Amino acid sequence: MTLRIHAVAVKQLPEILNVKRGRLFFDELESCMNVDRPLLVLDCSKVQQMDRAALLLLLCCLEEAMKRNGDVKLAGIHEGAKVVLGLTGLDRLFEVFDTTAEAVNSFRGLSVGTVSHFIAPHNFHRPSENAA
Repeated sequence: MTLRIHAVAVKQLPEILNVKRGRLFFDELESCMNVDRPLLVLDCSKVQQMDRAALLLLLCCLEEAMKRNGDVKLAGIHEGAKVVLGLTGLDRLFEVFDTTAEAVNSFRGLSVGTVSHFIAPHNFHRPSENAA
């Protein structure tokens, strides 16, 4: 039997999320998503407003992860955003945690492919933009 170890990627959603920034953020997730069974925690603690663009981004992330037998969990969502998730029914699609650590640890319950580590939160900028 082969035991596969999966990493949990933790990504910080940008403070202001419009359609353009959502696309850029989604493009950044490509390396996290192009694996077998991607495990992703989206840190929503800086998101000011959970509007249509933010909800669409969350759904796109979940869809891509599920195509590869993975999962997406949310962390640090403000109370107002939790209300929006409830009103739209998205609270039934995502597990929501108070902290990223709790969300990462929730993946430890997987029987095969136990989580060994996580990738630190990433700033919203593309790696090429951060190069010195």
